[in-house]
Amino acid sequence: MPALRPAGTAIEPLLPEHCRPLGDPELTEEGSAALVRMRVDCGERGLVGTRLGFSGLGDSRTNALVRVELPGGFVQRAVLHGAAPTLEVSAVPSAWQTARDYAALGFEHILGGVDHLLFVLGLLVLVRGPRMLIETVTAFTLGHSVTLSLAALGFVHAPTGPIEVAIAASIVWLAVEITQPSSARPSSPWRRPRTLAGGFGLLHGFGFAGALAEVGLPANDIPLALGSFNLGIELGQLCFVAALIAAYLALRRLQLPAAPWASRALAYTIGSLASFWMFQRAASLL
Repeated sequence: MPALRPAGTAIEPLLPEHCRPLGDPELTEEGSAALVRMRVDCGERGLVGTRLGFSGLGDSRTNALVRVELPGGFVQRAVLHGAAPTLEVSAVPSAWQTARDYAALGFEHILGGVDHLLFVLGLLVLVRGPRMLIETVTAFTLGHSVTLSLAALGFVHAPTGPIEVAIAASIVWLAVEITQPSSARPSSPWRRPRTLAGGFGLLHGFGFAGALAEVGLPANDIPLALGSFNLGIELGQLCFVAALIAAYLALRRLQLPAAPWASRALAYTIGSLASFWMFQRAASLL
């Protein structure tokens, strides 16, 4: 829980009545957070069908992430808040529940990942024509799908810190490419939009894998969960692209004059944000 909370508030775990604590809770400070560890015995009845949660979330305006891992590898997660302070622990879910939950997780992650969306925005500014747009976005999708799958299955591993720095650097690179004249790009295969998107897509896949690692994959449904998570990412990405295209078409229907400096200004905005993230993330490694 946060180390600093409003006066008069207390966040306490809400456990089933048949669960009894084993010893006193252990409190430790970790940076700006207070970490409480406790062990409880819920007997033969266990946790399935019961509710877990926290009191005081509404008063302290705090969210809580609950992750329950049952024997057999089933993982259930939920973000609790004042309006929904408890989670009902389910038995091993059906294939549909697994697909739905992991697709929702991927969808939420891509729409909450501002750096990934900024890269997609840069690709839309860089390319010209529907065919090139489809090929470029597809290359980015294939790239991050490969490394996401390999990293999630444990075949490859990359440290999170340097990967986050490299992701920010890839956005800076893309912003620089947007400012270059079109005649300069075909001189090198690496500077073509499809190659650029596919290559950096491999890098962004490690970032997606980091989010999936925080939740884990159910041992009994690894292919389904991984595929659903990837599908959720693609759906979120497509929704973002569709929203940008709809906004562009709406502006065209208004017949507003296109400023010649608009794409360059957008490139500098994207590059400035990405540069800030790159230096900030690099500093955190040191």
